[in-house]
Amino acid sequence: MGGPSESTEYNGHLNEHGITHLRHVDLAVPDFEVQRSFYRDTWGLTEQGTDGDLVYFAAEGSPEHHIVRLRRSAEKRLDLLAFGAESAEKVDALAQRLASQGVQIAAEPDKLQTAGGGYGFRFFDIDGRTVEVSSDVETRTYREIEEGESIPVRLSHAVMNSNDPNRTRDFYGGVLGFKLSDTLWGEHMGEMMHFMRCNDWHHSLAIARGPHTAVHHVSFELRGLDEYLYGTGRVMRAGIKKIWGPGRHHAGNNTFTYFLDPSGNTMEYTTELERLTTDEWHPSVYDIADPNTQDLWGIADPMSEFIAKDSFNDPDKGVFVAPPV
Repeated sequence: MGGPSESTEYNGHLNEHGITHLRHVDLAVPDFEVQRSFYRDTWGLTEQGTDGDLVYFAAEGSPEHHIVRLRRSAEKRLDLLAFGAESAEKVDALAQRLASQGVQIAAEPDKLQTAGGGYGFRFFDIDGRTVEVSSDVETRTYREIEEGESIPVRLSHAVMNSNDPNRTRDFYGGVLGFKLSDTLWGEHMGEMMHFMRCNDWHHSLAIARGPHTAVHHVSFELRGLDEYLYGTGRVMRAGIKKIWGPGRHHAGNNTFTYFLDPSGNTMEYTTELERLTTDEWHPSVYDIADPNTQDLWGIADPMSEFIAKDSFNDPDKGVFVAPPV
């Protein structure tokens, strides 16, 4: 099956700076072959190709060239958070805007040398993550995921830990044009998580309060409820540690099951994430003490410090250090 162009797939409520969607999440891992097997054989991604110490994974239901990149490394880190852009002109304009505002540019706009090609640039966000914005990346032939097929359709969203989530929210909102969809709040901790969007999905990015900069979780959309539950069961049967779920969140109305991958990054299966009519949307603040905030169904274990601790993850070794590739 052929794929729509980026501009038609993400044509609703475009970001003011031309950012269209979350493209891929790139991780460096010491246990490279174990992780490679996990994403291919257990998680249900398609190995798209390799390049030395890099392996690229696609989702069968997505035109995106790849949605996860793994790099063999002595240190575990987030290499890259990559977003799509409408055009090369938007890439150039955004790079100029960021530089003028004092954002540290890690790689100037140019043809990309990584798999899928395209045109893009990299910068450090306020917490020191390396972020890439690119256009004109190759698309891949994809297919409709069949009924009962419990593999990811697409990359849904990424959640990042920050010890100052309001500052990080303001960076993505004020500098990159992301819009706030909803916030989770707790009486003793204040604002705990901000859900942010760059298109009409409820969130492509969320910022969680954590003790240090790190990956909180990465989420993958499945075809529907049955496929999501089949996938949850399949990964559980494979012996992967389930952290939390199945359940359905209030903010975003999406289902959730969280697992710990072999290197300790949290990965989520989800489905039915809300799509917003953004012109009419007003953000809500949800109290985490309300059981419905965490799980509308009421079947997941209550959120606890033990569940939260897994998603704090290890301190990221890549803060303000650009990945080698």
